[in-house]
Amino acid sequence: MNLPRRRWPLAVAVTTAAALTLAACSGDPIDAPQETPDVEGLAEAQSLVSEYPREETVFTSGAQWGPPSSWNPIPQSGEATGVRGLLYEPLFSFDPATLELEPWLAERGEWTDADTYVLTLRDGLTWQDGEVLDAEDVVFTVELGKVPDVRWSNLWTWLSSVTATDATTVTFEFSDPRYQEWDNFLYTSSVLPQHIVSTWAETDYNSNANEDPIGSGAFRYSTHGQDRMVWERNDDWWGTEALGLEFPMTYVVDIVNPSNEVALGLLLQGGLDLSNNFLPGVQTLADSDKLGTYFDEAPYMLSANTAVLVPNATRAPMDDAEFRRAMAFAIDVDKIVANAYGGIVQKAHPTGLLPAYSSLYDKAVVDEHGFEYDADEAASILAAAGYEDTDGDGFVETPEGEKIELDLIVPAGWTDWMESARVIAEDLQAAGIDVTADFPDSGAVDDARSSGDFDLLINNWAGLSNTPWTYYNYLFHQPVRDLQLVGNFGRVPDAGAWALVEQLSRTASDSPEYARIMGELQEMSLTQMPMIPLWYNGLWAQYNTSTWGNWPTDGGDSTAYPSTWGGFWQMGGLRTLAALQPAG
Repeated sequence: MNLPRRRWPLAVAVTTAAALTLAACSGDPIDAPQETPDVEGLAEAQSLVSEYPREETVFTSGAQWGPPSSWNPIPQSGEATGVRGLLYEPLFSFDPATLELEPWLAERGEWTDADTYVLTLRDGLTWQDGEVLDAEDVVFTVELGKVPDVRWSNLWTWLSSVTATDATTVTFEFSDPRYQEWDNFLYTSSVLPQHIVSTWAETDYNSNANEDPIGSGAFRYSTHGQDRMVWERNDDWWGTEALGLEFPMTYVVDIVNPSNEVALGLLLQGGLDLSNNFLPGVQTLADSDKLGTYFDEAPYMLSANTAVLVPNATRAPMDDAEFRRAMAFAIDVDKIVANAYGGIVQKAHPTGLLPAYSSLYDKAVVDEHGFEYDADEAASILAAAGYEDTDGDGFVETPEGEKIELDLIVPAGWTDWMESARVIAEDLQAAGIDVTADFPDSGAVDDARSSGDFDLLINNWAGLSNTPWTYYNYLFHQPVRDLQLVGNFGRVPDAGAWALVEQLSRTASDSPEYARIMGELQEMSLTQMPMIPLWYNGLWAQYNTSTWGNWPTDGGDSTAYPSTWGGFWQMGGLRTLAALQPAG
């Protein structure tokens, strides 16, 4: 994205911010009157910026929507921005361009036989309090998963033992080696300090706020407040020598989001260097030499995850795969891309797999079972499956003659999704399916999704990872529980697909079986349609280059993911910081 070729005076910045503002995750309704500019909020944010030496500080925003209150990386939710990545570190990092793992705390790791993985740590690793980080810390971290409430407890259903054979060597023995899942664990989980966390009670593993945290990372905890999380460069970081990474900034200050209106105003003023906020319409501010995004034209943003329509398969007629397929043909996603997003997202591939996995698309399967917007085909599928308008009201009834009245829910205030829901409802109504868009608060949508108390909703949890296993685990996850938290929110009871998902997790990506399993899973996803792929949500990232340059761009000096969101620091976020250069 390019923005105006001039520095914006405060009044213009605030006015423009108001025009593009959004609340919570996504903003004011697109057709709503504009709110009064938040001049006071912008002034407060500018005051915060003035407290730090500008040429030594990178200011970010977009991940923290409330005051920082936890520095605990175990639950991987609710922690302050940067806890995972700046403070605590994984064994490996992940290169989103190559989809390969790269050594981080680990120097190397290898399967010495089908059931044994041997990991070697780097020499010279230390915690920020001077204690040595060694193999016992890795063993302790992994064995925390033996506590059922710890996030990686499922690991111990297929891991038999973990042993420190010397100070830098850890041996893992598996009862059921799952190569894809294991690689995912290696870069998504942080190594924890045994000498600190071992003093916690088991019941506090998820709830301990971990104040005054000690990690191993490139940045130390400095301070925090209602409006900020401040990290200070760790000049004793082991990685300066081992990884050859040096950070030109002294501070990283993440500003708590007062509103996206303020974020945009601050970005335009040069007080914010990186905004990971969704700023609808920002692409209309064209041709700036001080502001930019990853791509300099549509879609402007990298693709972060797949937005999907989730039909509840426990309710008729969504329990009918043909009905779900008819809905897929009835929705004009191009209209959503153009109207709700102004072209800053891309329509999803029929498989739902992100563009990074394009080499894995099975063309034959997609040609036979794929879908695109085709109202006539939607009508044909409905008719063939016995759905007819028997009472003449313009909407089809079930084959048994029962009325179909469905609600599509998305969170209130998420204006991109609200507008998308309106388009979807209108398209389905045009196809003869009576659907109404409704907008409860985000907490109610979360509760409905996990409990199964909904007809239709939009969701987007499956993002880029080292393996498409994460996507199919999201689509078909079994068993279905009273509270469904991991995936398969529509509760489609497909044991065959789930068996293939588990088979994929056990299959090395260079195995001849890998492509076959991927093809079968793509066919199952397109014929069963547990979720309907819609568009790829963007990795919202807008830069101001007034103070810091060399941000990641298409074809530029860096291909790292420029994001402060949880889980993205080990996917290039740290390399983004290290690559920055003073603008002067």
